[in-house]
Formats: sequence, structure tokens, C-alpha cells
Amino acid sequence: MTIHFDCLDLSPEILSAINGMGFKTATPIQAQGIPLIMAGSDVLGQAQTGTGKTLAFGIPAIEAIDADSECIQAIVLCPTRELAVQVSGELKKVAAAKPGALILSVYGGQDIDIQLRMLKKKPQIIVGTPGRVLDHIKRGSINLKNVSMLILDEADEMLNMGFRDDLEAILSTINKDAQKVFFSATMAPAMMKLTEKYLREPERIKIKDMMTVAAIDQVYYLVREQQKMNALCRVIDAKSFRKGLVFCTTKNAVDEMNHRLKSRGYQADALHGGLDQKQRDQVMRRFRSGGIDILAATDVASRGLDVEDIDMVINYDLPLDAGTYVHRIGRTGRAGRSGVSYSFVTSREQYKLRDIMNYTKAKIQEERIPSMADVLKMQTDKILGDVKSTIDAGALKAQARIVENWEAQGFSQADISAALLKMLMSRENAQETNSAEQQESFKADFIFSHAPEKAKKRSVNSSKSKKSPFDSPRAFKGKGPKAGAKPKGRRFSAA
Repeated sequence: MTIHFDCLDLSPEILSAINGMGFKTATPIQAQGIPLIMAGSDVLGQAQTGTGKTLAFGIPAIEAIDADSECIQAIVLCPTRELAVQVSGELKKVAAAKPGALILSVYGGQDIDIQLRMLKKKPQIIVGTPGRVLDHIKRGSINLKNVSMLILDEADEMLNMGFRDDLEAILSTINKDAQKVFFSATMAPAMMKLTEKYLREPERIKIKDMMTVAAIDQVYYLVREQQKMNALCRVIDAKSFRKGLVFCTTKNAVDEMNHRLKSRGYQADALHGGLDQKQRDQVMRRFRSGGIDILAATDVASRGLDVEDIDMVINYDLPLDAGTYVHRIGRTGRAGRSGVSYSFVTSREQYKLRDIMNYTKAKIQEERIPSMADVLKMQTDKILGDVKSTIDAGALKAQARIVENWEAQGFSQADISAALLKMLMSRENAQETNSAEQQESFKADFIFSHAPEKAKKRSVNSSKSKKSPFDSPRAFKGKGPKAGAKPKGRRFSAA
């Protein structure tokens, strides 16, 4: 059932702001959560990322504040600074329609003196990370005695990150009669204990069938560990996308991947907890603006990524738990857009894949790693698509006369077109693979990677077996007219 925002008893000013943001209908979590929170109930909401929960708690919080008061009236706690900045940004868009309403985000990594100056402006809503909020409470720069609403966003993640003590310390400073709203993707035992301790007869909301976004196509590849980098390059080169997010489990793995991608000519960068706030902001500016199209990231650093046009997520390292998988792929397919996720799975990790499918109730389709022929076809299709668009746009009289002059010299239109196509493909750093030996090598590589375990062992032990090209990072070098030349921009994997 579709619920429009104008059916939710919102003030005209807030409704106008929501309409200005382009929203007409409420998501399920908003349709259920907004009336309950505005009624003053404690609420426990279970919903995944990308379901619209920020406005589900943000709209009631802004409706409830007294803009004439100089006291902090609502506080939102988030697991990461990125998410705190994102939530604050969304709330500010809504609050812009309410004169006098001020919202401030406080988080580690930013100069605390800047936050102290901003706090003197007397914001009514604070959005922050637990550690920095607690630091301000100890300094006396944040006083929560007049807070009437406390919200935990991604509460399960804050517990997973070890913030339980900080959360309890903050909760202990809140008036016991204050309304409390907890949002969580999962309901693990630690989450339930926190709920039982602090929520009073909470209204429970669980958004069904939202484990994975329907608009996301989910694919996995069976690979060996040493194949992953070349497999990643094949996927990047063979798939059409605007912005891609690649997940690794550790900071070191992210840095190594970023280095290797850049060395192969890709426009990539890294995002992880080892970067300071200025470095993170620089990376995110480049990613949003299109300066880079591939971002390698850890799970913690990616929380709160406010980039709506990510259309591809790659699980380079399979996550340790199914809940993290859901958070990862939820970075694409947002705001009604389509998206796709690709996961690399080794033979030892197939049990994890089964756990993910059981948890999400989703079918994750197995595919074969794209071949060089797939890469060439994608690049050819792109070029021909651009050619068609140019023809449709017209204004080609001058170029047509040049072609006619060449025809008069004995060159056919087919030869001219083929030569131009070859030149364009060369500029895209496409290497034509014509030798039968190379084709058989690529074919054997992918057959090997998907062969039964017993067959693999025979191939490995056989003295006559050929070494897979994925076994050596130099396997593709020296094949093609510009061996060793560094490419420009995104390119297909030759090494």
C-alpha cells in the first residue's frame, strides 16, 4: 500500500521541504515509523541500509523541536563520521523549512575547536559518533539534560565496533522519560540486551522482504585466491558502470588493491579508517565528481557513503557475516536505481555463500569470469554505440566529403570504417588477441578455474599441464603492440 507524505499529519513547512527534496511517497519504514515516533512511543526498528530510515526518525525529530529554545532537544548517534555527516546533511535539508532550527554534527577526526565554536550557536539537534559526543559531555560543551529524544542509527554496528560502554555512558545522562528510538539491521543478542535495558514497551517495526534490494542483481564467481586481482580487472573491464565500490576486509588489503589498480591504469582510490578526515573528504570529493570511478574500501569506512549513483559493488573479500553482506550491497540500487553486486568466492568460502543466501533468501547467480572476448565485445559495443549516437546527431557533411574523397582514391567504406574502429579501440587500450595459442590459454584458464576439485589436482600434478595465465602477474605482458605501455583511464586487464 502506497502512503503519501501528505497523509502523515506533517506540518506544511516540513511537507514543503520533503516535496522539495523530490519525495512524494513514504517508504515502508517511513510510513510505519513516522506516526509512531511522532506519537511519542519508544520504537525499535529493524531495517536495512537504503530503506529511508534517516527521514523515518529525522522528520519526527525536527517536527518536535522548539526552534526558539537554545537547548539540545534531540541527539542522533551513528557508528561512523561518514554516516554522521550524511544523516546531518539529510536533516538539514528538512530543517531548512523550519526557521531557527539548527543541526550540528560532531565526530572524531575534525578539529574539536571548530565544533566548540559551532556549539555556541545553540543547535537543537546533535548528530554524532559516540566517542566524540562523550568527549563533549565530559568537557561540559554538550549538555543532554533537556534532550527529549535519543536516536541510535545502526545500533547493531555501534555494538559490533565496541561502543557499548560509550552508548551506556551517554544513555545514563539522558532523562529517563526521554523518548528513545533504536534502528538496527540485525537483532543480535547484544542488541536485544540494550533494547530490554533502555526501551519502555517499544513499538516494533520490521520491514519484511528488505534483506536485499530488489533492484540489485547478485552474482558470484568461483575463483582461486591468486586469481582474484586478474578476475577483478576482467569484471571491471567487461561490465558497464559509472561508479564501483570494491570491498576488502582490512586496511592493508585496501591499500594493496588501490596500488595494484593504479599501477594497471585504473582511476581508483582507497577509503579506510587509517585516513584522516581531510584525506577522506578529498577521496570522497573525487569519487562523487567522477575523478575516480573505483573506490576500494573497508566496511567501517563505507558506512554512511552518500553517493547515490554507485551502480556496482564488488566483494573482493567475502564478508565475515551475512549482515555485512547486506550492508555492502545496499550501497548500490539506491533511490530506485538499479545496481549489481559481484562476489569472489574461493572453494573454502562456499559455506559462507550458503549462509548469505539462507540469510537473505536471495538467489545469487553463479557466472564465469569474463573472458578477453567479453572485454573486447564490451569495448566494441561501447564504441559502436557512440558512433550511432554521433550519426543520429547529424552535422556530418564535412566528414562525409572526406570519406567520399577517400572512396574516389579506391578505398571502400568498409575499409575506412574498419581502420577507424581499430584506431578507436587502440586508444581504449584494447589488445587484439588473435593467436590460437593465446585463445586456448585463456580458455584453459577459465576451464581450470571451474573444473571439479579432482580434475584440478590431476592438472596441477601433471608435468605436461600448462601453467594458467592467472598464476603469474606477468602472463599477459608482452602480448600486443604496446606491451608495457601504461594506459590512460580505465582499461581492460592485460596484466
